[in-house]
Amino acid sequence: MSAEDTPEADADEAAESEPETARAKLFGEWEITDIEYSDPSTERYITVTPIAHTMGRHADKQFKKSEISIVERLINRLMQTDENTGKKQLATSIVTEAFEIVHERTDENPIQVLVSAVENSAPREETVRLKYGGISVPKAVDVAPQRRVDQALKFIAEGVYGGSFKTTTSAAEALAQQLIGAANDDVQAYAVNQKEEKERVAAAAR
Repeated sequence: MSAEDTPEADADEAAESEPETARAKLFGEWEITDIEYSDPSTERYITVTPIAHTMGRHADKQFKKSEISIVERLINRLMQTDENTGKKQLATSIVTEAFEIVHERTDENPIQVLVSAVENSAPREETVRLKYGGISVPKAVDVAPQRRVDQALKFIAEGVYGGSFKTTTSAAEALAQQLIGAANDDVQAYAVNQKEEKERVAAAAR
């Protein structure tokens, strides 16, 4: 048997044929493979890639945002406040530090924690207003999967803002708390609380 036919050579060949994106790590530290999804409806809208800054390449097409990393979408959400508008480097450093805190406290891949947090914070029902003869009536409707992910990220970002603005808690610490709480489906977490509230109002409007 030649050297080229050894198991080690086969392993090296398989590694070389593996896509670079599959071997790359987010922030050079976190694995993006073996991420588990518990909600099949939102799975196709929660994309995990090793790239956290695509420079807005998704902005030219509708719904293209679902193809960029869920981590970058979280970073973009954190920038949507008066204080942090346009500060992507700052938002990225907040997420990086929060991921370190999450890993220290849970001993899990923080990307997995983020995915679980988004799934647990995504409302299944909400209300719309219908007018009947000048009377506005609330009506419960199902939420589209992509909007569910959008709402979850919004709730997480709002929870971070509320937990760190004018307090001694850092933004990274507040984000870590939100992610861990939401991943555990803790109703005390702002994102999960908002999801439950939306679904409660919708249930009353059925």
